[in-house]
Amino acid sequence: MEPISRRDFLKLSALALGGLAFTPFLPEITEFEDVNLVRVATKSVSVYRGPTDQSLIVGTWNRDELVNVYAEITADEPKYNPVWYRVWGGYMHRARLQQVKVLYNKPLTSIPEKGQLAEVSVPYTQSHRYSPYDGWQPLYRLYYETVHWLVGIDEGPDGQPWYRLLDELLEINYNVPAIHMRPLTDDELAPLSPDVPFEKKRIEVSLGTQMLTAYENDQTVLQTKVSTGLAGLPSSNDIPTVTPEGWFNIEGKMPSKHMGDGSLASDIEAYELVGVPWNCFFTEKGHAFHGTYWHDNFGVPMSHGCINMRMADAKWLFRWTRPPAQLDMETTIGFGTTVRIY
Repeated sequence: MEPISRRDFLKLSALALGGLAFTPFLPEITEFEDVNLVRVATKSVSVYRGPTDQSLIVGTWNRDELVNVYAEITADEPKYNPVWYRVWGGYMHRARLQQVKVLYNKPLTSIPEKGQLAEVSVPYTQSHRYSPYDGWQPLYRLYYETVHWLVGIDEGPDGQPWYRLLDELLEINYNVPAIHMRPLTDDELAPLSPDVPFEKKRIEVSLGTQMLTAYENDQTVLQTKVSTGLAGLPSSNDIPTVTPEGWFNIEGKMPSKHMGDGSLASDIEAYELVGVPWNCFFTEKGHAFHGTYWHDNFGVPMSHGCINMRMADAKWLFRWTRPPAQLDMETTIGFGTTVRIY
């Protein structure tokens, strides 16, 4: 597979946005416009007649199906996460639903030598990998607001521009449609309050309340619900899945991380979390603050030991904490912001 030439790129990119509905390689999401959408982020989610799990189940939506949301309501239960969505036929609890959008992008004409960070801007996109023996074969699904390194531009299996991505865990490349990725600008990744002295910034996480608070000069600058480690989850490396207590410091940062087993043959239900964004590591074993796209159940333990955060909050923390991220494909290392977990 040869990289796409600039002349051919310009010819193809003029057709890319106009040919959305005519390629078998794009998910069937082109009919959605400016509507409230959620993606089913687990094997299945039930629709209840009323906004309570004690109500009659009247339907089921399966993984990665997209659901129109007509209203968001706050019910009496569950107390920790009382938000329900009114959908066709009833109500769905938000715990295993991801809010998504459908936003298409004009492809870049070139990629910087150091790589280019970009986030998925559609509910999901199907990556493919090219082999001279087997042609284009599907690989991982990449989900909304996950972050990935672009390293090149190729002509995809549908004749349109597809970005070449680097998977840092497996050290392989695969491709996704360029219109599905939004390149991130330097301004939106710039450090926040960099002039505040090192000792005046700190993070505290309460395991009891599942609350994260960030302080500057003892003043709260961020407070948000998180999901810490849940005891008893499967662990492939014998590391306990509860979040450790104590005093720590941010030790490393990566804007994109492939978490999971790294199997190229995994099915959609496997533990493969590709493009996990805004990682701030605080232990040598790999515990980190990071964005989370596979649930919206913050306020209760859900993780394998890391601290799950909403995407926007994780991005803010990534920018705010020390050491400042160098935003290349190397891990940022340094003695960073103090973290207390209790």
